[in-house]
Amino acid sequence: MTKQSEQLNIINAEHFHTTIDDRGIATITLTRPKVRNAFNAETIHHLLTTLAVLKHDPAVHILLLRAQGQHFSAGADINWMKDVAKLGYQENLADAAQLAKLMDKLNQFPKPTLALLQGACFGGAVGLVACCDIALATSTTSFCLSEVKIGLIPAVISPYVVTAMGVRQARRYCLTGELFSAAQALEYGLLHQIGDDLDSLAAPFIDNLLNNSPAAMQAVKSLIHDINNHAINDTLIADTSQRIAAIRVTSEAQEGLDAFLNKRQPHWAKG
Repeated sequence: MTKQSEQLNIINAEHFHTTIDDRGIATITLTRPKVRNAFNAETIHHLLTTLAVLKHDPAVHILLLRAQGQHFSAGADINWMKDVAKLGYQENLADAAQLAKLMDKLNQFPKPTLALLQGACFGGAVGLVACCDIALATSTTSFCLSEVKIGLIPAVISPYVVTAMGVRQARRYCLTGELFSAAQALEYGLLHQIGDDLDSLAAPFIDNLLNNSPAAMQAVKSLIHDINNHAINDTLIADTSQRIAAIRVTSEAQEGLDAFLNKRQPHWAKG
């Protein structure tokens, strides 16, 4: 057992569990189906710790986020919201900062991330989905940014939700708090694909990712984050030129080019 695996065994509790298979696929599974996988401060704390462990584990190539039971997640746990309502401003600020940190760490996770969704995906759970690189759902999955219905706003998830589904749709659904379907989420860009079986839906994406250069995929994620909403100017042009020049001389790029020219699989390919 690796040091990382030992850490994950310690972290795994009632809120979720984490596995790493022999292909390097790490899976975080929310395990609170009785409360529709709602999350609270403890869940957030453990998820942050788990992401930190997985980020630095060289055996991990892909991260899947999924859930047990009929629903992906109802968002914030009711009991947690009751406790938060009793806190003062500074305590609320510290609490919100942890959720904001979770969204940021998932959004910035250096390896490819996939969210696999079923049932209800409400409130903060929509933020988790928006932070993943690829989002797949069953056709009956439903979404809701319901915060305004209880006098709140989807504040810390808003940067990721707006980026994923666009300003126009975010303005509508953050204001109305209405349900929208998987088909609508696909149309808006929050989802990439819908189907009846999540494992079958995810399989070709996973196969593609496992055949790509791990270092190149990390560099792509960094590139997209950094150029998003950045003006195309001399600074950006110089930056992108420097990035491609730097990766061309790496060992993985040299291996990939040699494999292509010699019509063989690169050493990282799993297929």
